[in-house]
Amino acid sequence: MQYRVFGKDGFEVSALGFGAMRFPAGKDSRKMDEPGAVDLLRYGIDRGINYVDTAYIYHDGRSEVVVGKALKNGYRDRVRVADKSPGHLVQSAADFRNILEQQLRRLDMEHIDYYMFHGINRHYLQTILEEDLLTEMMRAQASGKIGHIGFSFHDNTAAFRQIIDATDLWEFCMIQYNYMDIHRQAGTEGFDYAARKGLPIIVMEPLLGGRLANPPADVLDLMSAFSVQRTPAEWALSWLWNHPAVVTILSGMATSEQIDENCRIASEARPGHLTGDEIRFMEQIRHTFSRRAVIPCTRCDYCKPCPEGIDIGWMLELYNDSVMFDNLNAPRFAYNHFVSADKNASACSACGECESRCPQEIEVSAWMPRVHDTLDNP
Repeated sequence: MQYRVFGKDGFEVSALGFGAMRFPAGKDSRKMDEPGAVDLLRYGIDRGINYVDTAYIYHDGRSEVVVGKALKNGYRDRVRVADKSPGHLVQSAADFRNILEQQLRRLDMEHIDYYMFHGINRHYLQTILEEDLLTEMMRAQASGKIGHIGFSFHDNTAAFRQIIDATDLWEFCMIQYNYMDIHRQAGTEGFDYAARKGLPIIVMEPLLGGRLANPPADVLDLMSAFSVQRTPAEWALSWLWNHPAVVTILSGMATSEQIDENCRIASEARPGHLTGDEIRFMEQIRHTFSRRAVIPCTRCDYCKPCPEGIDIGWMLELYNDSVMFDNLNAPRFAYNHFVSADKNASACSACGECESRCPQEIEVSAWMPRVHDTLDNP
């Protein structure tokens, strides 16, 4: 296993972290194989993983319980644990304190090493500031209930910079990043900004929920024709570990075989290990994926504001993702879980305002019904 220095305390964290969001049978938390999950997490720790990431909402709250069980019998002393304060549920100081206490009980621990505001965006940042939740973080830290303070993030680059600059308390951050997300979420611009600020960067969704590990046929053909042979997952993880600012990559591993493969890659892929030809080849892979998109949306957001409150660019992006990766699962999940019914694509009134402002001349009113028919669950 490769280890990298995480933060000012000098902790050497495994380059591969264990994300406790996709334990066996994770699609239905009620059927999660808890003994199997405990064995799996211990299997990863025995192979050198020393960073475990969970959250209040994972597996409907069972993830924290399973992590706590897995770290009995001496395993707790071998790892550092990360957990998160759920933004959609924490709207006051009392909420923050109550949920933290509940998390400590679920984990059966007195201390969480790394504690984050979960998935914050520019809107929740305002709640954090207005409700003085940073003070609650500091109190929890002073009491010994949590160690280091950070945040995980879902928004755009401008919001990411705003959140970083909002306080000097941040000791680390966690972002979605991979070779396809260089212009999405925090993106490369945000990644570089955090690095310049000296914030350790944890990466989530390195394989885009498995989509980069199972690419469509034309991408596989391109990979098989290149002079250097790697699995799709190895290309994606190697691209990330090539960045020295990445301290650890979280992987939601559901089998011992996935752990073995990822640990092997983590032991070999180091900063600067990719050649110039290999980096250019990764650009080729990205362009091959991108060419599969059918809607020429650049997410310039000139279409905003929509009179119906629809995030038009995101609707088109979700549809493009379903085509680019030849996979409906993740876009459909996002559409049905993170978009309210009154603001999804079906709310389009075909008023044409967005079309008059679109530099790409996209016929949005024609695409919205198709987006909804494709992504909406029956």
